[in-house]
Amino acid sequence: MQVTETLNDGLKRGYAITVTAAELEAKVNEKLAEAQPEIEMKGFRKGKVPMPLLKKQFGQRLMGEAMQESIDGAMSKHFEESGDRPAMQPEVKMTNEDWKEGDDVEVALSYEALPAIPEVDLKSVTLEKLVVKASEADVEEALGNLAETAQNFEPRKKGSKAKDGDQVVMDFVGKVDGEAFEGGAAEDYPLVLGSNSFIPGFEDQLLGVKAGEEKTVTVSFPEEYQATHLAGKEAQFDCTIKEVKQPVAATIDDELAKKFGAEDLAALKVQIGERLEAEYAGASRAVMKRALLDALDKLVEFDLPPSLLEAEAGQIAHQLWHDENPDVTGHDHPEITPTDEHQKLAARRVRLGLLLAELGQKAEVEVTDAEMTQAIMNQARQYPGQERQFFEFVQQNQQMQQQMRAPIFEDKVVDYIFELATVTDKEVGKDDLQKAVEAMEDE
Repeated sequence: MQVTETLNDGLKRGYAITVTAAELEAKVNEKLAEAQPEIEMKGFRKGKVPMPLLKKQFGQRLMGEAMQESIDGAMSKHFEESGDRPAMQPEVKMTNEDWKEGDDVEVALSYEALPAIPEVDLKSVTLEKLVVKASEADVEEALGNLAETAQNFEPRKKGSKAKDGDQVVMDFVGKVDGEAFEGGAAEDYPLVLGSNSFIPGFEDQLLGVKAGEEKTVTVSFPEEYQATHLAGKEAQFDCTIKEVKQPVAATIDDELAKKFGAEDLAALKVQIGERLEAEYAGASRAVMKRALLDALDKLVEFDLPPSLLEAEAGQIAHQLWHDENPDVTGHDHPEITPTDEHQKLAARRVRLGLLLAELGQKAEVEVTDAEMTQAIMNQARQYPGQERQFFEFVQQNQQMQQQMRAPIFEDKVVDYIFELATVTDKEVGKDDLQKAVEAMEDE
């Protein structure tokens, strides 16, 4: 077998691989010899079929296997000896397309090699960690928000008109073409105006109603309504308004605390403080991670594989286009050409991605099975009732697993760098932290 370099330009590599006919013949014979003891054929005892007959029967198929194995073996040996790591799947093409049995096999191998990553003195990286303590005012504000979510409704003064956010207690009967339909009637139904829990347009028509009033609401069922016999049809709902109630925040006391699983109000305040500080810590980590990536981006410089840059820039441009055109859910749209800004962002992402991968590999950072399982379970919760199917889908999909593993690996590498870097705590207020988060998101 012969391997000859044909291209060495930057990170681009090209090689001509020749597998001789003699090597292929030997490999086919070896495969036949291995299989011979187990082969049975009419007129011969098991394991006694003559080699020429075996070759005539199975030689052509085994020749294909021998060619593939020889080429794969040559590639593996080349990467092992050269130390090259391809940036993407290498391109392998047979160059003597008129090949026939008895000829050498000639193959062209081309790829882009991953660059050598320079050493980085992680201890020289200096970072500032924003530390925010949950103040009493923060806890009281969060407590007030909790009380609003646990709001009650109290009757408005007699004759008051219903406003957005009020609760209207009513009886109603729905009719299509003058006939009442199944499931279209209820008594003493409490409907919060603005909750969008009824057909679009229904709640809007109840704004301004009073207790004791009768109101006919006319709406059209959506075309994609789940009950197909009602989909797209116009309906009238005869409503009798019994009460109009206004929202009242729940009283902040021990009873409210118990609704949220706390022993008493003091315990609930402690829980809220801990939750707030956990949220602050998460936001602070995100700010510090961005600062770290900015610092690393300035510390290293190396050639980047053009294929990775092109793929990343295309993905960025495509995602941003869909962000700007949310109504287009498919990919039947004009071709999107990455801009210089997309190319610049792609270069940063590829450079940092390669650097973090190198640092993680040297530090032997690994994503454990338990971490992967937890990540899959967390994502599965987004599909209520289909958690098991999602779990099985991920288990059978290597690409999906890699997409989920990548951010976990990155965060573990970032935590490893945090431990080596010089980190200084800086106590700030939540408003300062919020400004830092907004500044990061605007970049």
